[in-house]
Amino acid sequence: MYPPGPHNLITDVDGLSLGNAQDVAARTGVTVVLPDNPATAAVDVRGGAPGTRDTDALDPTCLVEHVDAIVLSGGSAFGLESASGAMTWLNARGRGFAVGETRVPIVPCAILFDLLNGGDKEWATLPYRELAVAACDGAAKQFALGNMGAGLGATAADLKGGLGSASSISPSGIQVGAVVAANPFGPVVMPGSDAFWAWPLEQNGEFGGARPERSPMEPDFEFPEGSPVGANTTVGVVATNASLTVAQLQRVAIMAHDGIARAVRPAHSPFDGDTVFALATGTGSPEGPSQLGEIGMMAADCLARAIARGVYEAETLGNSPSYRSRHGPSAAGG
Repeated sequence: MYPPGPHNLITDVDGLSLGNAQDVAARTGVTVVLPDNPATAAVDVRGGAPGTRDTDALDPTCLVEHVDAIVLSGGSAFGLESASGAMTWLNARGRGFAVGETRVPIVPCAILFDLLNGGDKEWATLPYRELAVAACDGAAKQFALGNMGAGLGATAADLKGGLGSASSISPSGIQVGAVVAANPFGPVVMPGSDAFWAWPLEQNGEFGGARPERSPMEPDFEFPEGSPVGANTTVGVVATNASLTVAQLQRVAIMAHDGIARAVRPAHSPFDGDTVFALATGTGSPEGPSQLGEIGMMAADCLARAIARGVYEAETLGNSPSYRSRHGPSAAGG
């Protein structure tokens, strides 16, 4: 595995900023990945209950090859309104796909379910448009993890979920990063242990350093009866500085989904809407098939680490206990 970048965040990829905004009373929020310039993008959806906007436009056979932002949001289908807020922000700055004298910002969006976490969702007006504008206003190279942005209201099985990020830099200078709002149906921690499923990929104690004493032999997850379809979801973005086509990026997004499978068990369930976007800022050089495989491998590792980091950094909220409150300071790398 390659070492992380200077901040161990997706913004270690040149040409990216990220903003978060939260409605603490409603226990929901929005995360916006904001390229400095239009970025090539693709997407892959693997969950059984996705909620997305403008993902069809990212098909390699379609006209549009670049996006102006990608939005991850809480709020289930209500949260799709967040893309409109990002579009408003971008439009005010003259950014978007040129159609004659008009520019139309391209802002794909994916949402997670956080409607039953105890927050006040009796909205007179949906908050997501304003949250997205605030996230764009605050976009920066450094940002906090855990109860932030789209991760504020997230849960991870019986633990508090959260916003996570990680990065990796190859010896040749390829930059890869991931950000994720971890809200999976399945657990991220091994049964009978304080170790994350993603523990073999951990870098520099970034999610506590816990290691399993043994491999679990007993059944590790009991599917509850009557689980509401679509009540979870892990949504994320992986990015690279390489110059890639939309078709190449779609392969990166497909490979990156393996990171969810390494960090969550079960992954891509009927109750999840697992969606991964892939971005290329193009500040690096064009890459061939072998480098493309390397980028996909790095993206999967970063996504798995980001999921574990998002849960590790989260704080207890309502009835969702944090990882650190349950497993104690010894699991916090202290």
